[in-house]
Formats: sequence, C-alpha cells, structure tokens
Amino acid sequence: MDEPDINHRIWQVVAAVPEGKVSTYGEIAARAGLPGAARRVGRALRVLPGNSRIPWHRVINAGGRISFPAGSEAYERQRRRLEHEGVEFKLNGAIDLARFRW
Repeated sequence: MDEPDINHRIWQVVAAVPEGKVSTYGEIAARAGLPGAARRVGRALRVLPGNSRIPWHRVINAGGRISFPAGSEAYERQRRRLEHEGVEFKLNGAIDLARFRW
C-alpha cells in the first residue's frame, strides 16, 4: 500500500472522531489497521491539506496531552479548538481520557 492510501485511511479514522472527544495517535493507528504505527499517524496529519476539514485537533498523545510544545502557537490553537468543543484540561495540562476518549 502506498503512502497516499495510508494517509487517506488515517484521515478517514480521524474524521470519525466525534466532536468533544479525543483519540490518541496509537488508537487512530490501530483503527486504521496499522497497530503500533502511532508515529505514522503524526506524519499523515502533518501533510493534511491546508483547507482540510478533518478534525486533526482531536488527536493527542497517549499521556492525554497535546503533542505540540506547551505555549507554542500550534499548542494554543489545538487547545482552543478542543475547549471550544467542551473538552476540559486538568491543571497539569492533560485531558481526562476516561472521560473524553472516543
């Protein structure tokens, strides 16, 4: 399977994450039939077309955190989008996966 096909499989799974929920890179990989390929999910999200409506912001790391450096523009954009959808962050910056995981 070539790269564009894998990207599309990953993007389809990410598109299915409901508003107000999050999923980890590893969970997305497993649902796309790529168990153990969490980093591959990150690569697919990095090449999303700029006009894409795929909710990339709903994908977080296994620790329940945004993967961008805290305080960066990308981190703040992702956090704002999640908060707008009702996802809450703990004081330590993590998301309660028991509550918000898809």
